[in-house]
Amino acid sequence: MIGRLNHVALVVPDLAKAAEAYRQQLGAKVSAPQSLPEQGVTVVFIELPNTKIELMEPFGAASAIRPFLEKNPSGGMHHLCYEVADILAAREDLMAKGARIIGDGDPKIGAHGKLVLFLHPKDFFGTLIELEQA
Repeated sequence: MIGRLNHVALVVPDLAKAAEAYRQQLGAKVSAPQSLPEQGVTVVFIELPNTKIELMEPFGAASAIRPFLEKNPSGGMHHLCYEVADILAAREDLMAKGARIIGDGDPKIGAHGKLVLFLHPKDFFGTLIELEQA
């Protein structure tokens, strides 16, 4: 069902500072910041030859990642994103196998303009999983 690893997402307390560190210290290609108010985050993507790193900071007081940052003030790994060929079929298959979808279960438009949904970390050994329509 799952395809390639699309990205690894890291929550950071200061997106501009983190992006600059990746750019200056690691020589990485960093995208422009993109605010996603409906998801409560502002993100940049670090382009790697085989995948991406997503750096995220909270957008707005109600951001879903704000509690993560409160527990981890320096930031840290937030989730893994895998591509799937058919997100609706993947959702139905996962739910039939007992996996829990976070939220109302309906895929949302993610940072890449594609449908995404999140799987509960308790079902995947403490790791939040994002699925993205390939």
